[in-house]
Amino acid sequence: MAERAATAGVGKAALDTLSLFTLAVLAGAFIALGAQLATIVGIAPAFGVGPSRLLVGVAFSLGLVLVVLAGAELFTGNMLILIARLQGAVPTAQLLRNWTIAYAGNFVGATLTAGLVYASGQWAIAGGQVGGAALATAHAKLSLGFVEAVARGILGNGLVCLAVWLCFGARSNADRIFSIVPPIAAFVAAGFEHSVANMYFVPVALLIRHEPLAVDVSGLPADALAGLTWSRFLTANLIPVTLGNIVGGALMVAAVYWLVYLRPRPQ
Repeated sequence: MAERAATAGVGKAALDTLSLFTLAVLAGAFIALGAQLATIVGIAPAFGVGPSRLLVGVAFSLGLVLVVLAGAELFTGNMLILIARLQGAVPTAQLLRNWTIAYAGNFVGATLTAGLVYASGQWAIAGGQVGGAALATAHAKLSLGFVEAVARGILGNGLVCLAVWLCFGARSNADRIFSIVPPIAAFVAAGFEHSVANMYFVPVALLIRHEPLAVDVSGLPADALAGLTWSRFLTANLIPVTLGNIVGGALMVAAVYWLVYLRPRPQ
C-alpha cells in the first residue's frame, strides 16, 4: 500500500497544469455534491442525534467515492503525495505546485456548484428546510474558535486520508467504496472539518442568506446572519481548517506510514 501510494504520488505530481486544474475542479464539484446530499439527508433527523449524523456521513461519502472512482484531484487527499516526496521521487517544488493548483481548482469547483445549487432553487425544498439547514451549518462552522477549527481539521483530514490509504489495498470498485464509507461517515458524524467541503457549505449559505424563506426556517438571529461573510469565512474557518487538514493528512498519515514502511533502513 505504501509503495502504491508513492507511485500514485509521482503520477499526480507529474500532471500538466491544465489536466491537474480540470481534475481539481471536478473534485471540488464532487465533494460539493456529497455535501449537498448530506444537507438534504440531515434536514429531518428521526433516529436520534448519533444515528442521524451517521446517516448524514454516509451520504457525504458520495463525494470521495466520486473522486476516487471517477478520477479527480482533491487537495486534502493529495497530502499523501508527501510519501513520494519523502522517497525522493518528487521534488518539493512539484509537491507544492500540485497542492496549490489542486486547492485552487477545488475552490472553483465547489463554489461553482454552490452557485448552481442556489440557482436551481433546490434550497427551497421542504418549505425551505434545506436552505435553513445550509444557513445553520455555515453559522456553526464560522462560530468555531481558531484552535478548535485547526484541531477539527487535523482529525477530519486524518480520516479522509485514511480512506484514500485504504483504497490502495482495494482490488475492485466495491472494495474501494467499502473502504471509503466508514472513515468518511465517522469524520462527518463526529463534526470534524474539511476545507474543500467548506468551500461549498459556506458559499452556498452566503447565497441563501438573502432568501426570507430559508432565513425564517433557520431561526438564526440577524447578528448571526450578518456574521456570514466571505472575509469571516476565510479567517475564521477556511484558513485554520486548511492548516489542520495539512497536518492531519501530510504528517499524521503520509509521514507516519512512510516512516513505518518506506524509510531507509541500515544495512
